[in-house]
Amino acid sequence: MGFRDEAAGYFHKAVKLNPDFADAKENFYRVANWLVERWHFIMLNDAKRNLTYLKAIENAVRSGCKSVLDIGTGTGILSMFAKKAGASFVYACELSKTMYELARDVLAANNMEGEIELLHLKSLDIEIPEHIPERVSLVVTETVDAGLFGEGIVESLIHAWEHLLLQPKPKDQDVSTGDYGRVIPASATIFGMAVECKEIRRHHRVGMQEVAGVHLSNSVQFFSPTYASAGSEETVEPYTTEKLSRIPGGYIPLTEPCQVMTVDFNNLQELKSLAARKPWKLSLPVTEGGILDAVVVWFVLQLDDEHTLSTSPSEETCWEQAVYPVQGLLNYSVKTGDTVMMEVCCQDCYLKIQKISSLTSECGMDISDRDNALSLGNEAELCNALAGLQTASKQDDKGQVCVLESTEIALLNNVQYHECFKAAMGKVLLSLNPNKDLQSMDVDGHGGGVNPQESQNKSSLDVAPDPLYVLDVSEGFSILPIIAGKLGPVRAYSSVEKEQHQAALNIISEANHFPKETLEFWLSHLEDESVVLQRPKSDKLWSIIILDVIETSGLIQQEVMEKAAISRCLLHSGGKIFPQYVLVYGMLVESESLLLESAVQGTEPTLGFNIAPFINQFKVPVRVYLDLSTLPCLPLSKPAELLRLDLMNPLLNSSSREVKVQICKSGRVTAIPFWYHIHLDEDHSLNTSDESSHWKQAAVVLDEPIQVQVGDELVLDVQHHKSNISITVKR
Repeated sequence: MGFRDEAAGYFHKAVKLNPDFADAKENFYRVANWLVERWHFIMLNDAKRNLTYLKAIENAVRSGCKSVLDIGTGTGILSMFAKKAGASFVYACELSKTMYELARDVLAANNMEGEIELLHLKSLDIEIPEHIPERVSLVVTETVDAGLFGEGIVESLIHAWEHLLLQPKPKDQDVSTGDYGRVIPASATIFGMAVECKEIRRHHRVGMQEVAGVHLSNSVQFFSPTYASAGSEETVEPYTTEKLSRIPGGYIPLTEPCQVMTVDFNNLQELKSLAARKPWKLSLPVTEGGILDAVVVWFVLQLDDEHTLSTSPSEETCWEQAVYPVQGLLNYSVKTGDTVMMEVCCQDCYLKIQKISSLTSECGMDISDRDNALSLGNEAELCNALAGLQTASKQDDKGQVCVLESTEIALLNNVQYHECFKAAMGKVLLSLNPNKDLQSMDVDGHGGGVNPQESQNKSSLDVAPDPLYVLDVSEGFSILPIIAGKLGPVRAYSSVEKEQHQAALNIISEANHFPKETLEFWLSHLEDESVVLQRPKSDKLWSIIILDVIETSGLIQQEVMEKAAISRCLLHSGGKIFPQYVLVYGMLVESESLLLESAVQGTEPTLGFNIAPFINQFKVPVRVYLDLSTLPCLPLSKPAELLRLDLMNPLLNSSSREVKVQICKSGRVTAIPFWYHIHLDEDHSLNTSDESSHWKQAAVVLDEPIQVQVGDELVLDVQHHKSNISITVKR
């Protein structure tokens, strides 16, 4: 975190000194996303959340809590609430250097720098009397994530109760609150339900045995990191997060919401027992048949006796929900009357839900007891129950486990992507190889192609053609080299780095009867791994080089045009870079959501406190990882082509372009979402906004909305510098 803070500081200074310095701006925007996470903007714009915290803090101060410690203060808003409520002494701590300096500026702007003592410390390092003079009567905090415990609230509050807070008020005793300690939030209740969701499924389970003619061996088991974390000794976040109300394709509840657990933040013994508590079993009756894709979790924060905040997917909230994808079952189908079972524990500061399974209704087994192991009446009942319990992974302890990022699994599930590459690569290889036997190659995306083993076993009278060389330098796990190897006598080189990924690709190669030399790992051939783009051999050039042009976030990869320039020098005559060119498309929209997610909107949502100018220094003009299909927005124009990036013919590129866009609906233009058509050649292209795409989309958010009427025409100034695209509206 320190290095990021330092880097951001230098980039920020460079941008202030020269606002037109494109390299500094791009670097600052990328670092700013790490330093001041985007949820800060969303939460500060959530007036309901802010008001609820303010009222709870006012109640506590009115009832006698005069000294307050704000743990993880962020911008300092909860500290300022406490001071506004009348607290005599307010202390606030913040570990991040960037957020600490931001809070310092916010306090000064609100004339509270002398009234709130700001500490650049982790709360676990605060000592009395070195940092604060005595124990406080109130701790306020919102160090919670979508899974409640992931920001370390339990550890922080155990330390606070032991070292920083006054003793808690004895139960049922009518004494002054000010003489005792308390915490806001007072408690939390966690809820969960099982869901069917195609979008979660395609990001966490490989859904096919064959991709573009390549057989995915049963000897390889693909999992996403959330599944791998269950058996890992490393501390890995055991869930992903999603805003279920905006997930593409929606979701279907398979069970009723069920209470998973409660936690009392004002009970030290309960907090200390959480980590030591043994895993317990939880069962959810299935109320709607479907496919078991995930268990979704949210919580209700009880700030005090009167005020609550819910992160439920059915609430209008700034919060996302924690998602525990289901992986490793033999059968994912459930029907009404079945039971979804799981194991729950609190470990490594995380709520873990693991060993998710389904129990068929035919078993007739009682599984309602969470705290005890399953007790069965007799051996026959046990056998019957075990037959219905789908807890086994596909191949326990057999085969190669391959852990992929969720975006890599979504890519593996993208049939159109692989078929498109197969057809385009086949077309190039067929044009380059004079061997007539290759006329049977599969160039239209159908059929089996040529078996390399068969071509090797041809009569010795046939002269074996020189192999063609294919290099895949796309990011992450990719089976494109294996698809290329199925298309004829090819030496395909993969640039995957992880040993686990290399082992999986080798197994898949063997399952597809490849000669050993067909697939090789390019990085093992390089003396300097930083110079990936070079000749395959001193006397050879590449037939195809596959570049990763678009990040899954929706941005153009850094230095892609520089890589394309080097690649063009490494192709033999007739060779191609894939993709050959990319078209950038965009449209004008009105979207209040994008405004709220990109910058704090004045002082109204922050209840009169002046925070916006300071945190908005870290806003970035482009929002990434968007799903346009579910983004709350009103299109005000039709899609328009904004820019062409040609990797094969740089003479067709220009660094700037003006695009006229017709307004087809009246409204306020607040953003310009954009996406890409990736052209492998003139006949084969991919649209990054397609439903099956593993790519997300991005959007430029305007500093000031523009009012437009039907028939108006806006001129967009599109600038391309290295890998950075900027889009501005010319007045």
